[in-house]
Amino acid sequence: MSTRVRTAVCIAATTCLACGQPTTDAPASRVGMVPSEGLVISNARVLDGTGGVLEGATLVVRDGRIQSIGPAAADAPGALQLDATGLTVMPGLIDGHRHIISGDADAWLENEAPDRMREFLETGFTTVLSAIDDEDGILELRRRVAEGELTGPRIVAAAIAPVSRPAPGGGARGGGDPARGDQRAPRRGGALAIPPEETRARIQQIADRGFDAVKVVLAVTPDGPEQETLALLVEEADRLGLMTITHAVSVEDTLAAVAAGTTMLVHTPHVGQLTLEQAATVGGSGIPMTSTLGVFVPFFNDDNEPIFRDAQPYPWNNLLSAGQGPVNARLLWEAGTVYGFGTDTTFHPRETLAHELTSLHVTFSPRDLVSILTRNTAAAIGRSEDLGVLEAGRIADVLVVEGDPASDIYDVLDVALVIKDGQIVVDNGQVR
Repeated sequence: MSTRVRTAVCIAATTCLACGQPTTDAPASRVGMVPSEGLVISNARVLDGTGGVLEGATLVVRDGRIQSIGPAAADAPGALQLDATGLTVMPGLIDGHRHIISGDADAWLENEAPDRMREFLETGFTTVLSAIDDEDGILELRRRVAEGELTGPRIVAAAIAPVSRPAPGGGARGGGDPARGDQRAPRRGGALAIPPEETRARIQQIADRGFDAVKVVLAVTPDGPEQETLALLVEEADRLGLMTITHAVSVEDTLAAVAAGTTMLVHTPHVGQLTLEQAATVGGSGIPMTSTLGVFVPFFNDDNEPIFRDAQPYPWNNLLSAGQGPVNARLLWEAGTVYGFGTDTTFHPRETLAHELTSLHVTFSPRDLVSILTRNTAAAIGRSEDLGVLEAGRIADVLVVEGDPASDIYDVLDVALVIKDGQIVVDNGQVR
């Protein structure tokens, strides 16, 4: 990870917030605007998230939602008129697996939250799923954003629940960051079961606190209780209206999570090569998955040293199978899996977006990736009715970029304008 790049972006964001202006010379009056008569973006290339492309199209936003989208000029007297000639309009991006808060949550909320939230918006992310952060901190962050005290992406929040207790000498390998351990080695000993009443009580507690999802880190052990406990957990979560999102990085764990009926898989299996039959099992289950391929591909620091997502040296001796991730991803895509986008990092959103796209681009085309970043991730996090696609009636989360991401996916990094809930939240001056 480039400390130099992160520092430069953070300084820019801090300067922006300190002076109340966007990070460019764009008209300050447009940032924060929610035009009472609506907003019209005309002459745009529109990628609607479903694979559709409209040239020279007009998008009309009113009352926080898309009113219309089509090839003709719109009659919207009094609306703010924006000309997107030469630019591309697409749905706001969604990160379906992210860790947001670093260090002490209270200090982070006080000192860092505005800058970090601004970084997400400046990268084009209008929705982020927190797949484990400090529980009190993430609920407070979600509240501040939802109530308008803080400008940032909407937050979908998960809390963790265990599915076993490790027996002495048993469990997954690696220690510390669970992603560091390659789980190809035989797992020793069976884990200890959690009493069903404890699982039910934990899911009830998560629901009572107002979380959106339950997260499980699944590493099945020989004759262990993990799959059975996960099935009970899923049943309770479903009853209480919660998603169940399961971390499973091996083929073995992924198949166990599917058998237990998890709502969502938040990793592409990279330990083990899927057979076509196994891919068909996952695809036929209807359970969506987010990518997080970049977690297992090294970042590089300023000294050109390969590092892992925790900024420590890359564990080459453990992560021997990372290259299988992109191949498994494509097999799952071909088998019908709804495959979305997730980074599973705490690094700067723009750097992790570029890093994840590099990993995904090994087996996916730019047109595939537009849908992965938008519609598919909205479906994976249970928000497909409102997010991920540009069409009448949906929430107006809109990203305007230079270039054409359907031809060159890295054009998605050239952000011109971001709209969330019909409000302009980022304006870099390219839209007239």
